[in-house]
Amino acid sequence: MTRPTVGFVSLGCAKATVDSERILTQLRAEGYGFSQTYDDADVVVVNTCGFIDAAVEESLSTIEEAMNANGQVIVTGCLGARAEMLKEKFPDLLAVTGPEATTEVMSAVHAKAPPLQEPLYHLLPPGGVKLTPRHYAYLKISEGCNHKCSFCIIPTMRGRLASRGPSDVLTEAGKLVEAGVSELLVVSQDTSAYGIDLKKHSDLMTGDALRPDVYSLARALGELGVWVRLHYVYPYPHVDDLITLMVDGLVLPYLDVPFQHASPRVLKMMKRPASTEDNLARIESWRQRCSELAIRSTFIVGFPGETEDDFLQLLTFIREAQLDRVGCFVYSPVSGARANDLPDPVDPLLAQERLEELMQVQAEVSEGRLRNRVGSQTEVVIDEVEGDSALARSYAESPEVDGVIRVAGAGAFSPGQRIDVKITGYDAHDLNAEALDT
Repeated sequence: MTRPTVGFVSLGCAKATVDSERILTQLRAEGYGFSQTYDDADVVVVNTCGFIDAAVEESLSTIEEAMNANGQVIVTGCLGARAEMLKEKFPDLLAVTGPEATTEVMSAVHAKAPPLQEPLYHLLPPGGVKLTPRHYAYLKISEGCNHKCSFCIIPTMRGRLASRGPSDVLTEAGKLVEAGVSELLVVSQDTSAYGIDLKKHSDLMTGDALRPDVYSLARALGELGVWVRLHYVYPYPHVDDLITLMVDGLVLPYLDVPFQHASPRVLKMMKRPASTEDNLARIESWRQRCSELAIRSTFIVGFPGETEDDFLQLLTFIREAQLDRVGCFVYSPVSGARANDLPDPVDPLLAQERLEELMQVQAEVSEGRLRNRVGSQTEVVIDEVEGDSALARSYAESPEVDGVIRVAGAGAFSPGQRIDVKITGYDAHDLNAEALDT
């Protein structure tokens, strides 16, 4: 009898990628094959995103395509939290689940295409099935969020903050390192808040009392001897302690901080945590202690009630903060978000103009930041080899979301290798370099 096959589509953020990897790992353990086309699959699983309108549209389009091509479709992920809408639009779906629902997805797969065998975990590749290259992996340390940002429905989809125990995180990290992973990308909805729901439950896994807080966890991960990169770090005061780990070389000098805006009035309407913090002073303090620190962030323009003065405050912040990388989005009135009820919506055309202006200002900032790196030497990890050159990243570039370093003379190296390079040039987003290793 031929083993059943599953077609799998993973959409959305890095946290959704981790959910997909867990489902794929369980499928592989139970002997399922993976199909590269809808037509050849016994069942199709679509892990959706539902954060903003564009993501919802992509998810709905993917589901429709899978239904038309195959018809046997299971939907999971953030958009699955809107099950009634999905079942009304696609009444023939086999099942709809929310995010982080490996057990429910597997039950739905079993019902349509039963496995031929009991789980055989020795079939798994080391570290489980991954959607990333072998040398880096996302490590999700918590699920959900306690904040009530008015533009966000993530807490509705994924629930309140639920941190994983330190031993659970470190065990997974250790297995990934044993499997060849040399870069751990720490993700969650709010990395800074890790462990506050676990209170004072110390973990003795390491032989010491490891407290469930982001500083203690990051330090323990850094002691594994691999690159540790922190994403989604809210700018709370205790984040200052993480800079010490960067200075000591335990954590990469890189922070992904979702500032979202700079106008105190807009931040208050957004109900953002740490909205009263002086973020410019905090950034300056971080860089005084760790001069090589790279910071990326995301912002929203066109939020209801955003005035021209609010936007000008944001542009001033962009110029003065000198962030290395920036992403920007036009406010999207996601169904269920409380911000939709705020007065004075911004005209979509004006919001788009503001986005373009902000990104032009940031392009000038980024170009200057890249220019300052020319002539320096740095360690990079090879991601991809193209002929006699390679695409690589240093501590300052996270995969997928940041730029790359194009390294000449690196054709003899392999993905995952680390080499020293000299930065020789730059363009609007990326760097050029030459390999120093022979």
